[in-house]
Amino acid sequence: DSDKKTEVVLLACGSFNPITNMHLRLFELAKDYFHETGKYKVIKGIISPVGDAYKKKGLISANHRVTMAKLATKNSDWVEVDDWESSQSEWLETLKVLRYHHQKLLSPDPTNSLQNAIPLTKPGRKRKQEPNRHDPVKKKNQNPDIKSVPQVKLLCGSDMLESFAIPNLWKLEDITEIVENHGLVCISRAGNSVQKFIYESDILWRHKNNIHLVEEWITNDISSTKIRRALRRGQSIRYLVPDVVQAYIEKNNLYSPESEDRNAGVVLAPLQKHASDSKN
Repeated sequence: DSDKKTEVVLLACGSFNPITNMHLRLFELAKDYFHETGKYKVIKGIISPVGDAYKKKGLISANHRVTMAKLATKNSDWVEVDDWESSQSEWLETLKVLRYHHQKLLSPDPTNSLQNAIPLTKPGRKRKQEPNRHDPVKKKNQNPDIKSVPQVKLLCGSDMLESFAIPNLWKLEDITEIVENHGLVCISRAGNSVQKFIYESDILWRHKNNIHLVEEWITNDISSTKIRRALRRGQSIRYLVPDVVQAYIEKNNLYSPESEDRNAGVVLAPLQKHASDSKN
């Protein structure tokens, strides 16, 4: 009865510096979770590496990060890599990337640009002449007219969710629009207190029905930071990243003490931007 199911696209934003098996597992865990609810059908996963303008310490060029992500997902029949965000000359708020992908689903037109990515305009109100079309999983904030448009949900780990609390890293209205209009899927290690974090935030609590918490019972503590550390020390990263990614890193000699010093002492783009915004 899949026509009654809400279609979902999972979007993961981040550095992917480098992409690891953990990043790929997040997609599988989220897909299992949504399918087990019986209400959703996950139709696509999108990996969107951040651009170089993000200025994070140790961030190697987007070109390499996108290539590794593409190598890592080559065998996936549903997760793909999108380089739109990483090819922008300026750093983009995550909300803008969500809007862009939502808009792209509304009008799969290659000339689509950020100018079109206005907050969730909903064309296609012509569905009105189907009065008997009852959607069993209707959410209060969901427009019944756009049942046919997949929901783009932000896929993240608990660290991203908890980064909402870091001053100036996120704009309050961005967090609100993300959880209100799109939704979050947060993969957390079993026993992690993400629930408590949501409970302590009024915004997240108000929209908690739009935050899907997925417990990861097979713990996976691989992080890009740890991968880079192992590489700097000449240690093996096999079985932590896909073999094709390991081969690419070795061939291009990507991570070194020098690469880790990139952007050292530079303020992260969002902190720079939001700090200057609050002065104006």
